Amino acid sequence: MKQRIVTGAIGGVIFIGLTIVGQWYYYGLILLLALIGYAEYVRMNGLKWTHPASLLGFAGMLVMLVPWRELGIGEPSAVHMLWLLMFLLLAVTVVTKNAMTIDGAALMLLGSLYIGYGFYAMFAVRNGEVHGLLTTLMAFAAIWSSDIGAYFTGKAIGKHKLWPSISPNKTVEGSLGGAVLAVIVALLFALFAPDVISVWRALLIGVIAAVAGQFGDLIQSAYKRVRGIKDTGTLLPGHGGVLDRCDSWLIVFPLLLMTGLLPLNG
Repeated sequence: MKQRIVTGAIGGVIFIGLTIVGQWYYYGLILLLALIGYAEYVRMNGLKWTHPASLLGFAGMLVMLVPWRELGIGEPSAVHMLWLLMFLLLAVTVVTKNAMTIDGAALMLLGSLYIGYGFYAMFAVRNGEVHGLLTTLMAFAAIWSSDIGAYFTGKAIGKHKLWPSISPNKTVEGSLGGAVLAVIVALLFALFAPDVISVWRALLIGVIAAVAGQFGDLIQSAYKRVRGIKDTGTLLPGHGGVLDRCDSWLIVFPLLLMTGLLPLNG
């Protein structure tokens, strides 16, 4: 537990510090996390990073992470990028004479989208023209509050298992406690900056951070159970890998972008 606390504190200070600084420092952090996260994903699926399908997956993920607008380059169509990546991965199945199966190609495509767009969404929110730092901190605070609320509520009064076949320690009471705390924290941001975030937006952001964030956690738990592993990696002593720590983020931030709940542009 001591190691977990120390690692979390140091990692949290570095992460929040670079988030506050923003710009290319924050992008560099996001890029590093994405690269490590995809390396974990490849390893979880039994491939080496030098495998052609792995390299294509890495390339596809990086293309999704490129800040096209900031670089003054026209952004390619997302559908076109995904289709091209799909074609190249399927071509690998032919070239390798099915040593890489269509199932393996589909997994690499899925990983590129899951990790690449998930981390891109975090950068897009932080780099928004309207209060990018405030809205980013709000989203992270709501996600972390959901985790904290779920943990302590579950410890205190948790009795009914939420999804025992996927994550045996999670409870319905804990899940509800996390949702309540996430909404409260989001509403506090609305009270602090009502000109940026309205109450109804804050309410919806808190709900998405809690519900989608908990689903992100369960998704990763389900995948690890299928692969028979406890953690996705060993980068953070006591915390596991990047995908272990960022599983909620990778689901919540894209949803906040899609719903338009965070005011990115003036």
